[in-house]
Amino acid sequence: MNLKLNPKMIKEMCGIVSFKRGEAFYRSNKVIFEKVSSGYCKALVMGTEDFHVVLKKDGTGLKAECNCPSLTSYQKDCQHIAAVLIALYDKQKKGSIPPFSNEETLEVPNQGLSENLLQLFNVEKRSSSHRHHFENRDVLEVEFTCKPILLEREKRIFGIEMNIEGISVPFIRDFLQNWDEGIASLLSSNFTFDPVLHCFSKEIDAVMEQLVDIIGDETVYAGSEQKQNGQILFIPPSSWERLKPLLLKLKSVKLQYNGLHFEELCNTTDSLPIQFAFSKVANEGYFLKVNGLNELLIMDSYHSVIHDGKLYEFRMEDFEKLVNIKRMLDDSGTNEIQISSQQFEFFKEKVIPGLKRIGEVQASAEIMEQMNKAPLVAKLYLDRLKNRLLAGLEFQYENIVINPLEIPEYRSNSMIIRDAEKEKTILQLMEEGRFTQTDGGYFLHNEELEYDFLYHIVPKLQKYVQIYATTAVRNRIYKENPKPRIRVKAPKERTNWLEFKFEMDGVSEQEIRDILLALEEKRKYYRLKNGSLYSLETRELEEIHRFLYALPTERDDLASGIQLPLVQGIKVLSTIEDQKVLALEKTLRAFLEDASHPDMSKFEVPNQVKSILREYQVRGFQWMKTLANFQFGGILADDMGLGKTLQSITFILSELSEVRKEKLPVLIVCPSSLTYNWLSEIFKFAPEIQTVVMDGNKKERHKLQQSLQRMDVLITSYPLLRSDIHWYEKQTFHTVFFDEAQSFKNPVTHTARAVKKIQANHRFALTGTPIENSLEELWSIFNVVFPELFHGFKEYSNLTRKTIARRIKPFLLRRLKEDVLSELPEKIEEMTSVELLPEQKKLYAAYLAKLRHDTLKHLDKATLRKNRIKILAGLTRLRQICCHPALFVDGYQGSSAKFEQLMQIVEESKDAGRRVLIFSQFTKMLHLIGRRLTNQGFSFFYLDGQTPSEERIQLCNQFNAGGRDLFLISLKAGGTGLNLTGADTVILYDTWWNPAVEEQAADRAHRIGQLNTVQVIKLVARGTIEEKINELQEKKKHLIEEIINPSDLGSSNLTEEDIREILMI
Repeated sequence: MNLKLNPKMIKEMCGIVSFKRGEAFYRSNKVIFEKVSSGYCKALVMGTEDFHVVLKKDGTGLKAECNCPSLTSYQKDCQHIAAVLIALYDKQKKGSIPPFSNEETLEVPNQGLSENLLQLFNVEKRSSSHRHHFENRDVLEVEFTCKPILLEREKRIFGIEMNIEGISVPFIRDFLQNWDEGIASLLSSNFTFDPVLHCFSKEIDAVMEQLVDIIGDETVYAGSEQKQNGQILFIPPSSWERLKPLLLKLKSVKLQYNGLHFEELCNTTDSLPIQFAFSKVANEGYFLKVNGLNELLIMDSYHSVIHDGKLYEFRMEDFEKLVNIKRMLDDSGTNEIQISSQQFEFFKEKVIPGLKRIGEVQASAEIMEQMNKAPLVAKLYLDRLKNRLLAGLEFQYENIVINPLEIPEYRSNSMIIRDAEKEKTILQLMEEGRFTQTDGGYFLHNEELEYDFLYHIVPKLQKYVQIYATTAVRNRIYKENPKPRIRVKAPKERTNWLEFKFEMDGVSEQEIRDILLALEEKRKYYRLKNGSLYSLETRELEEIHRFLYALPTERDDLASGIQLPLVQGIKVLSTIEDQKVLALEKTLRAFLEDASHPDMSKFEVPNQVKSILREYQVRGFQWMKTLANFQFGGILADDMGLGKTLQSITFILSELSEVRKEKLPVLIVCPSSLTYNWLSEIFKFAPEIQTVVMDGNKKERHKLQQSLQRMDVLITSYPLLRSDIHWYEKQTFHTVFFDEAQSFKNPVTHTARAVKKIQANHRFALTGTPIENSLEELWSIFNVVFPELFHGFKEYSNLTRKTIARRIKPFLLRRLKEDVLSELPEKIEEMTSVELLPEQKKLYAAYLAKLRHDTLKHLDKATLRKNRIKILAGLTRLRQICCHPALFVDGYQGSSAKFEQLMQIVEESKDAGRRVLIFSQFTKMLHLIGRRLTNQGFSFFYLDGQTPSEERIQLCNQFNAGGRDLFLISLKAGGTGLNLTGADTVILYDTWWNPAVEEQAADRAHRIGQLNTVQVIKLVARGTIEEKINELQEKKKHLIEEIINPSDLGSSNLTEEDIREILMI
């Protein structure tokens, strides 16, 4: 067998790590060939040290040697061998070196590579054939024709032909390889398939990719002239099972064989149109005649049968029987079999049921009269004697009773066709019971096995047998089935406490304690005092078992009742998935409904904002009020642009009389850029609230701190809170709001430590992104606003994501724009890929090679953390080159592909009358863009981290009023707190690690008040780190949904594996 090398095979031989490192060596021009001849290759791989690789060809395969010290410790070949193999493959493809041959044979022991490894090289990349994000190529029609082809010795193989737009593909193998590599193919004198201009549907692409994989296997089938570059491609049986379902989905697949043509490939599980006819001849016995077998086309290796254009599918054992029947009949030269009377007794019992699954069974009138077609009635008798479970099984066909454990006696004048399939199923279930078997029946002498049989196997047997059990057996099955439940009530003597008690009707408290102990020991059942086996595997008891492990006290205390503080009680209740196991008092149920669904409570909305609040904002206000009523903290995590600020102001208005009565002001902590935005919003919606921004220099802030007697609300920033924490920590506030609470997502930062010191009766966090990278961020926020919800990070980290989601559900409110704003215009997102300019590519390749080399030295646990900043700095350089090399390369005179694409989009937007926001994380990039815009006569607004808070609001108002049509904004400085509904186009010039940051930027325009469709354009440099960052974003962007709307997705930070993936190491 000849094998062709491809990347998949190299990965299997060298391992994924060695493959990626080898590829990095090769792409960095680290492979130097010293000698290449027929059957021999010597190469040098340069690195921190240089290593020599030798490849030798012999009659059994290719031998590989490397003088690196690590090779002997590898189970697979090293990265240096991988680098040379990749380099060889590339040169072979270009035709710059000859193929290896068997002219030189050297016996060098090696177990790494297979026979004829480097005979031919073929790369498996799918770049040009894949459909683009925004497809503008012509989608061509394709027809496939499947043909069963006869090879030597009656062996048949499926072959496939292609027809594109009515043109038969003359050389299918060449075409598939060209398509795979993105190369054009001449199909006729009038048509050339060009992957730049043409493509196929996704369904056709899936078939094509399978066919490309098959090319290397086609050489298995030698002896046919059609295999070499002809118009037919052989499909090996091992590939057929993967290809068949893809072909069956298409309407454009034909089937041709024996001169017959069928327009559509289809399959069926029907019985074959063949007849098994039984007859009786006096004095000669019985005969079986098989009709229609020769009309079948049996594809032996494919376990398929073709008839009348259909593929018939069978169970493997039935297919093998069909093949053997045909082989026996072909060898005998007849389609008739003679059966003696003695044989027929067994024949009708064993053979006829199997024949019925293959085809139609027919019998003469005389045989039909003798045959007993009575249905099987199976009976199982159960009894208990001397602590043993006894079982007797019988199969009954009318008046004929059979003990399956005894050898049957047959009567020549009575024929029955036994239901062998059903009998087999019953006997297999009895075997699962692990009975001891005797000639007359079964017995069990083990209580646990008896429980398993009665509770698990008997319910299955009931589908097939009639069960007769004595009273002794029936008493072992606990029939009363008292529903276990946990009764929950609020004790009168203790407010804000809950009492839990485990109950079962008819079961004493002592036995309940024993049952709880059995649950804790994870036993399957508990034997009650009356001898009944009580199952502990019910869904209700599984819930209670989970509940037990959530209790912070002894388990058996639950039998007499335990009391827990309200917050702790709600945490324990969050472990219950099936609420049916809970028995709640009526008053307590109403109380918990309010606590668990605080957004459904009824609190009076202040008149000042009643007319402007939307329904979902009213529910948000009700949620805040309910949490405050129970002294709970919470996170308002509404999507960006849904009015978290307005809902908070509504809450402050509703508490204003209490604020003034208690002389405890409200504190709002937010990013510096939003302090005056809060002041503006309060003045707009509730001017009666006395508000002050705590800013200025230290002396000015100190003066403000001394004159706050009449202030209702204080607004400060996170940096100033840290600076003045010595004053803030001595104050008590009515309520504290932490806006953009992701600011303290890292619990060990100075900001997180500072906000923990704030004393307030009520605490709320506001953030559209409660989770950006990891679950620790969510814990950090709750640790500030509601620390009682989790004992600590250790407990939190041991909880499943599902448990976390249930526990936080009442205390985190999140609504998405698409769920609550049906009138909000559409947001259209598109990714525009651009090819780096030649001068950019040279710089990018050089920096990438250097970064790969440097990073390889630090990719282990001991040095990764220490060198993470250095690696991230190198990644930033690559991202800057994608944006514009002039960001850090002194004297760079060239341009940038993204830069030129941006200018084209700006021109088109101007002509279309669109108003544009341009975001970049690099302020120097914004300066370059601004300079070009100015030179071309465009006016624009500009905002970055240096823009004062007051000026930010003025710029936004001027833009929304139509002052200018372009706004350049720093991604981090302007991604939050801005209302820019005057824009209808958002351009994300560069890619940020965290998708939430980009979504926040886009939602500056797509928010309440927007009347136009918003188009979000993301510029990405093709084939660069930016594409890899997008892949990482996909891992992260659903993490918030996993916790807030549980699903099965995950997320991660920038790990060692991420870095390897980005740099292809």
